[in-house]
Amino acid sequence: MQKIKIVISGAAISSSCVENVNQLAYEIGKEIAEQDAIVITGATTGLPYWSAKGAFENNGFVIGFSPAINAKQHLEMGLPVDYHNIIFYTGEGYSARNLRLIRAGDGAIFICGRTGTLNEFVIAFEEQKQMAVLKNSGGEEMFMDEIVAEAHKPHSEIIWETDPKILVSKLIEIIKKDNGEF
Repeated sequence: MQKIKIVISGAAISSSCVENVNQLAYEIGKEIAEQDAIVITGATTGLPYWSAKGAFENNGFVIGFSPAINAKQHLEMGLPVDYHNIIFYTGEGYSARNLRLIRAGDGAIFICGRTGTLNEFVIAFEEQKQMAVLKNSGGEEMFMDEIVAEAHKPHSEIIWETDPKILVSKLIEIIKKDNGEF
């Protein structure tokens, strides 16, 4: 059976987020691993890093999509290599990497965030990906429901949840229901 792949999108710098956001991101990664799904990140710092750590330390599998051309450039950009089983070096920069990243997952979870997270959110919305937002995590997360309302476009279902465990469970449930193959 193929495993479900969940993209983690969130602030690379979490200063605009709630105080315990790193722990929340860790719990999301841990829960994804415990549900035998794969974590996909932008191979970056901040909340995606904490989710990768949560998954990796709990026997999960983590894939990263780096904006860099190779490992040397990735490290020069100050991006981490730990807590990932595989890192793909796209060489596409951040914006193009974001499209590849979102398309690689069966669904995406959004935690706090800044403009890069909003970019990934809009891509996921446009691509009709299954989506979940960790409510009350801070940053640009507070505008995501407004973006959906103002888009005036249909989307199957977006999960809005404050509890990491429930958030992951609900997302996996709708991915299984909609895809029917997992």
